[in-house]
Amino acid sequence: MPKTSQNTIEYLVVFIREFAKRFSLTDSQAFRYMKRFGGIGVVIDHYDIMHTLSMDDTIDDMSNFCRRAGGEL
Repeated sequence: MPKTSQNTIEYLVVFIREFAKRFSLTDSQAFRYMKRFGGIGVVIDHYDIMHTLSMDDTIDDMSNFCRRAGGEL
């Protein structure tokens, strides 16, 4: 895994919190869900693009990504 920048980490924290709000989860539940279905890696690997998009669109995309990987949200 490439070295993760401070900006990436900060974005990931905000993203997890917003994902949790959208699906009425705790931050911990959202983190575990995204980790289980590969979403954390996607955010880290594609931060340079994701942080330029709207949070709503990115959460929609992440939900679809995790669903294709077996998630149910």
